[in-house]
Order: sequence, then C-alpha cells, then structure tokens
Amino acid sequence: MAKTGVFESDPTAIAKAKELKREMRKLLIKIEEEDDDDDSGVQAIDQLQEALSALREATMRRKKMAKSSSLDMLETTVSSCPDEFRCPLSNELMRDPVVLASGQTYDKLFIQKWLSSGNRTCPKTQQVLPHTALTPNLLIRDMISKWCKKIGLDNKNQYHHSNLVNEEEAVTRSDREIFNSLLCKISSSVLQDQKSAAKELRLLTRKGTEFRALFGESPDEITRLLSPLLHGSNPDENLQEDVVTTLLNIAIHDDSNKKLVCENPNVIPLLIDALRRGTVATRSNAAAAVFTLSALDSNKVLIGKSGILKPLIDLLEEGNPLAIKDVAAAIFTLCIAHENRSRAVRDGAVSVLGKKISNGLYVDELLAILAMLVTHWKAVEELGELGGVSWLLKITRESECKRNKENAIVILHTICFSDRTKWKEIKEEENAHGTITKLSREGTSRAQRKANGILDRLRKAMNLTHTA
Repeated sequence: MAKTGVFESDPTAIAKAKELKREMRKLLIKIEEEDDDDDSGVQAIDQLQEALSALREATMRRKKMAKSSSLDMLETTVSSCPDEFRCPLSNELMRDPVVLASGQTYDKLFIQKWLSSGNRTCPKTQQVLPHTALTPNLLIRDMISKWCKKIGLDNKNQYHHSNLVNEEEAVTRSDREIFNSLLCKISSSVLQDQKSAAKELRLLTRKGTEFRALFGESPDEITRLLSPLLHGSNPDENLQEDVVTTLLNIAIHDDSNKKLVCENPNVIPLLIDALRRGTVATRSNAAAAVFTLSALDSNKVLIGKSGILKPLIDLLEEGNPLAIKDVAAAIFTLCIAHENRSRAVRDGAVSVLGKKISNGLYVDELLAILAMLVTHWKAVEELGELGGVSWLLKITRESECKRNKENAIVILHTICFSDRTKWKEIKEEENAHGTITKLSREGTSRAQRKANGILDRLRKAMNLTHTA
C-alpha cells in the first residue's frame, strides 16, 4: 500500500494509522473467506467501513493540524522578514514577486487583484501604467528562497499561502449550478430574464475568480453569454453594458481566458458595436476589455486586423473623461504590435492625438502613443502639418514630467532626422532657451541619447553651412 505521507512527523499518528491498516487487512481477508450468505461477512464489511472512516478522519485531522502549523510558522517568519521581501500591498513575505511597468515589485497574487479591480496606476508611485504586463523578479525570488532556507523555512511553506488561496477559490457544485442556470436564462428569448441574468453574471464575475474560471472551460459558454446581442440591431442598453462588462471581467482572469474570449468570432464585432453606439459606461468598458485582451501578444494582431482602432480613435476624439483613459490604454497596448501602428496612423490617430496634446489634454497618456506612431513616415508628415514641433519643444522645455520630456524628444528626434525643414525651428529653440542641451544633461538616459543625437545633427548642419 502506498504511503500517505500525512503521518510521517507524528509517531502517535503513525502507530494509529498502522493499526487501522492492519485491522482493515484482516477484515478484507475475513470477507474473502466467508460465504456470501454468512452474517459474519456482513459484519466484517461494516467493521471495514468503520475502520476506513476512522482512517479518513485521522488523515483529515492531521492535514488540518499541519496546515495550521505551517501557517503559524509562516506568520512568525513574515514578521521578521526584510522590508524588501515584503509586498507593498499586503506587507507580507512575497511568494511570487513580479515587476510592474512602473519598476516596482509586488506579490503577483496581490497586484493581480489590484489590476483586476480596474486600477491602472502603480499602487506605490501612483504612476499611470502604459501596460499591465507582469515580469517575474527572479533576483528577488532567489534572494527570498535563500533567506527562507537560511532561517529554516521550507520553500513549500513559503508558497503554502498561495495554495490555500487556490483551494478557497475552487469551483463548488453550487457555483456550477448557479452558473448553468444563469446561462440558460441569458440565452432564453425573454428580455427580462436576459437582463437579470446578465446583471447577476456581471456581479459574480467581478466578485470572485470561480465564475471567471467557469467561462474559461469552454468557448460555448462565451457564445451563450453573448447570445442576447447576436440577434437584433438595437440591443437593450443595460443588457449590452452588463454583457460587455462581464466579458471584461472574464478576460481579466488569466491568459487562457484572454485567448478564449478573443478567438470567439462574435466577441470583437460586438465590442466594435459597443464602442460605436453603447452608453458611455458601455463604451468605456468595451475599451477596457480591448486593453485587457491586448495584453496577450497573439491577441494584439488579431484585434488590430478587425478594424477596432477606428472606433477607438473616434471615441478618443470625442474626449469623454469617463472613457478616455481606457481608450488611450487600449490604443497604446494594441500599437505595441508594429503592424497596428500603420493602421492607427491610417485611421487618423496622429491628428486626434496632436490636437489634444497641443491643447494640454491627457498629455501623459497620449504622448506615449504618439512616440510609438512617429516611427511611421506618414505620422512625421502629419505632425509637420499640425505644427507639432512647436508644442513638442514647449513640452520639452516646460513639462515637469521626465517621461513626457522623454517622449517629446523621441518624437522630435525622429522629425529632425526625417524632415530637414524643421531644423531651423529646433535651432531657434536651442539658441533661445538651450532646451535640448539641458535635456542632454538632465533627462532620462533615453532622453539624453536622443537630445545628443539632435545636437550632433545641428552641429553637422552648421558646419556644412559654414563650409559652403
């Protein structure tokens, strides 16, 4: 018989388990030897069931004790761990340290919950995140592992809390029954049933991961969720909002769900429709769904090909403050894929971005997008027509945000090397304010490189002029 491994550290429990197993073997032999009609055989079966039940109870009791002991040990250890090993969100020893786009390290479980709640900023620095990709911090993880070994904490105990969370989030039979019942209602032909089921699914997928996980089990479940919006040209506004928001919640769960949702042929067309004619809340959540789905590289290209950038850019141009940050995040993430940049330029992104930035609107978010698009020759051409050099120089000169200065000089660098007619304006700015020289000394490392590149080009141009 295989070892259970449960009683190995408790001599009393080991002896009890061995005694129960010996008793069960005797009972099994007795059952095999007795005649079918003999009452003693029935008694032996009853005794075997009792012995089995006792062994099961002893095993479960021991597991609970081990779990409690392990948690106590972990809590004691956490109280004495170095600050750099603690997650800023939980103040606990990190089990799976990851790096956010801001450069800060968090425990994956807690930062995922933060992002899943709709936050788009770094909890520690409050910096707006250009993306929500998480990178494993292997150095910190290795340091934590070594520290745990040094103080005698087993690596298994280090990650025990995460395992407990997974157990708590396991799907129950009751969850599955509720889930199937709601999907039956939402795919019915009765509008009121559809609306009530959609609202309930929205709430359930927002509160816990178990219902998000259920949607990830089969593509058919996503189709059933969308079924009320697949027929008819004028969907109910509240129904549309609840279904779109549920899609967002499902996509947040994990990469597997993102892939499943995005590859459903009905999803992207419905998100495009929601972006074009939904309520402000629906359009905002549709943009957030696009942003979330685009976190997966394979989805970026698939979504970009669908034509979704045009309604996103149109919504950006409208400038509704409730939607604009989600829209900007969606466009930025999609344009990480190079092939989507030409699509964004073709769909009018440069003009929309330029007008808003020149008016001082949402400069942080929009300038980052423009810095990516300027690699396309037509974007440089459009910026020249919009008078982009003057307001980019103003940002470089006056902005207090280093990231904005960096993005502005990156764009100016591309313009400078692509359009010689703009050198004069840049040279006049440099002569009047020394803007480029100052940035070459005080900017970020990338900003310094770009600023020095512009200065070198200006010097060469001046030398050529003198020579001529």
